[in-house]
Amino acid sequence: MRTRVKICGITRPEDAQAAVRLGADALGFILWRGSQRFIEPAAVGNIARNVGPFVTTVGVFVNPTADEVRAAIAAGAPSLLQFHGDEPADFCRAFGMPYIKAFSLEKGGLAKGGGDGDLLKSLAGHESAAAWMFDAHDERLVGGTGRTFDWSRLPDKLARPLVLSGGLHAANVASAIRQVRPFAVDVSSGVEVSGDGNKGIKDAVKMAAFMQGVRDAGQ
Repeated sequence: MRTRVKICGITRPEDAQAAVRLGADALGFILWRGSQRFIEPAAVGNIARNVGPFVTTVGVFVNPTADEVRAAIAAGAPSLLQFHGDEPADFCRAFGMPYIKAFSLEKGGLAKGGGDGDLLKSLAGHESAAAWMFDAHDERLVGGTGRTFDWSRLPDKLARPLVLSGGLHAANVASAIRQVRPFAVDVSSGVEVSGDGNKGIKDAVKMAAFMQGVRDAGQ
């Protein structure tokens, strides 16, 4: 089955258009004000209306209030919700929309806040999610860390589709896909223009190389 691709941290219409043109299945928009890639819901709505049909727009939240989620939905921002904090399952499913639940893993494979058993317990609480995302844990950052984790420590035979994130780029995405066999991969910093002042500014050449790496994994 073809591996789906989400390009996250989109902040500009031209980057969204380039990502879609290159074959991205989904675009991620950070709706958490603590991120350097934050974008206002109204701006997301304007971008989303111009990417064409059959492209999923994902609103990424970190421990939001219910009002913040509802405001983003009202602005026409996301067609899919992604919760990247400590949100409980009843909160995530309260909005009547499909959602992805993200889980941060330490470099050694242990879940944030505890061990593998705690991760499995967290997963079991989110069986209503459309997919489970696994990302690298960072004390300061939530997503877009540019760091990988030990993919071999991911649980086997998950009940929900697996989305792999964390430190992916053109040079490692093919090997990541061959090892993990995820439903989808998620990339942000790995396709950005270099430099700390360019968070959220995508590089079309890097996006093209990443998409080629995904295709190479199937050969």
